[in-house]
Amino acid sequence: MSLIVDPSETAASLARELAEFVDRFVASRGGNTLAVKPGHRIKFHWPPHPVSYRYHVLASDWKGKTSLETHGETFQVEVARTPNGVFGKIQELWHEDRGATEAEMLANLTQSLEPLFAHQLAISEMLEWEGRFKGHIRDLGPLELLKLLYCCDRDIASDSRKEIELRASSHIFLPALLSILWDESHPNRRSAQWCVLDLFEDLPSYVRTEQEVDDTINAVTALICRAEDDYARTVYKAGVVLGGHLEYPAAGPALMGCLTCSSKIGRRAAVHGLFHYAEWKPAAASDVIARLQKVGEEDPDPLLREYATLMARDVMAGYPDHVVDFLFPDEP
Repeated sequence: MSLIVDPSETAASLARELAEFVDRFVASRGGNTLAVKPGHRIKFHWPPHPVSYRYHVLASDWKGKTSLETHGETFQVEVARTPNGVFGKIQELWHEDRGATEAEMLANLTQSLEPLFAHQLAISEMLEWEGRFKGHIRDLGPLELLKLLYCCDRDIASDSRKEIELRASSHIFLPALLSILWDESHPNRRSAQWCVLDLFEDLPSYVRTEQEVDDTINAVTALICRAEDDYARTVYKAGVVLGGHLEYPAAGPALMGCLTCSSKIGRRAAVHGLFHYAEWKPAAASDVIARLQKVGEEDPDPLLREYATLMARDVMAGYPDHVVDFLFPDEP
């Protein structure tokens, strides 16, 4: 029996298993497919700076012991009693806190541990594991990394994206990443799609055939054209990636086709993306200007007409930057 794994089979199975994960997640939420507007990424730092350093607690001061129960686990706490209060340290979690009394120290320790537990539990929820995640994202397998792109915590999703980027040479991720761009059901799809688009800024690392390039351009184009919102600036980024990063012959014409799509959010992304398309392909500038001027005359939305007119002006003038982007009045 051959021990060589066909990358295409692995890639197809990853995409299939990820789709099954999305279906399970949506079903567990009662079938609700509305997209959730994610918050901004907040970088998670652990451990915090030890509070005992600030008060010059000595190693010889850690003479006491107690325990702390939280989230169904019991942790051993080392205790130091000093003129500056009672300090508690959980070596296992790399964390300390203090209080005027032991009870206050334990209460403060419980509270200040919450960011760690929230982080670990969010990872476990996406991985469909019990308890808190105690490992490292870098040690996870391909399917687990793909699942984490959907995490409600955008910092976790970003860490997973970075790990996928490091493994791009395996050429097993593309079908699953494209399925994320096509996803219309997972509530956290916008931040996951943003991560995929960020990866595709270096598309040659993920594609090996002309068909794969075409499949990617089609997926990004469809994301733009069917946009119902621009949560996480995902659709905006799709226009930038298609216009400014996918330096393939079909990318520019595909973006121009988005200028007449039914989604006004998609049309806005296309107008912006074409500015960058004209930047890296000056020979297309005259066509871009003509297309934008036509949008400026014919688009049904007055804000888009003005935006396209000004963008055409900026392309024509060779400005280093473009007109300030706008929000529609009905955008949340």
